[in-house]
Amino acid sequence: MAAKELIVDPAVCDFDRPIATVEEIRKRNPQRFEMEQLTAIVYLDAVQKKIAGYKDVRHDEFWVRGHMPNMPLMPGVLMIEAAAQLLSFFAGALDLTGGKVVGFGGLEEVSFRGPVIPGDRLFISCEATKIRAGRMIISRFQGLVRQTLVVDGILKGIVLPVDLPTAINGPSGDSK
Repeated sequence: MAAKELIVDPAVCDFDRPIATVEEIRKRNPQRFEMEQLTAIVYLDAVQKKIAGYKDVRHDEFWVRGHMPNMPLMPGVLMIEAAAQLLSFFAGALDLTGGKVVGFGGLEEVSFRGPVIPGDRLFISCEATKIRAGRMIISRFQGLVRQTLVVDGILKGIVLPVDLPTAINGPSGDSK
């Protein structure tokens, strides 16, 4: 099989100066605690509709003990979740859909090509290929570990009818 062209080459990213840290990601994305799957955003191109970020996979992740004992492999569903969170951040940062929160809408042509284990950095990139304001965003995505493609596919995000601050903090605005 011929090598796939990278959506974003990690070599063009400055990992020492992220565009958004986890604190900035939290301002756009509602996931918290074990479900936060992004460490930082390191690339954003509004013209080409591309974004890249990464997840530093820790040894204390909630899934390490059970998936699988003595051979911890990051579940594919969490690799997809990391890509979905990247796409959601992207849609919100550029107001691509007009919605406050973009949720998981579907997958196509997903291939898992290699393992991701504790200690790895999963570099994720997305390129928006179709945007329907108020409805959905479709994106190609790729995940790499040490320049090796480990997952790729097509991800669909849908605009959720959610008021983000209320959903995170409750109707009174108090943090819960």
